[in-house]
Amino acid sequence: QVQLVESGGGLVQTGDSLRLSCEASGRSISTYTMGWFRQAPGKEREFVVGITWSDGNTFYSDSVKNRFTISRENAKNVVYLQMNSLKPEDTAVYYCAARAGVMVVGVSYDYWGQGTQVTVSS
Repeated sequence: QVQLVESGGGLVQTGDSLRLSCEASGRSISTYTMGWFRQAPGKEREFVVGITWSDGNTFYSDSVKNRFTISRENAKNVVYLQMNSLKPEDTAVYYCAARAGVMVVGVSYDYWGQGTQVTVSS
């Protein structure tokens, strides 16, 4: 089992920055893919960005490319999501997820955090 706990959400204004954290505990995630997803009210959960823990390979959705950055801190088993130039359309609950194996952009991840709310006001 892998437990994931997100933190760092909040209310910001358009153009502001925010950094989310996801701390993983339980079994080793050295062979896992970590992903950030988001879900806005009335919409399906969507893939934002993923990182392969072993080699740091990343993949971003077009909607956040060049604005968001994912990174990991191996010693602490923490994944970060640095969000810059935030827009109202980034408003959503952001979820951290872990998947054993290769990165996928669908929601077929094995473990999920509880989510953290990000609200961007105009």
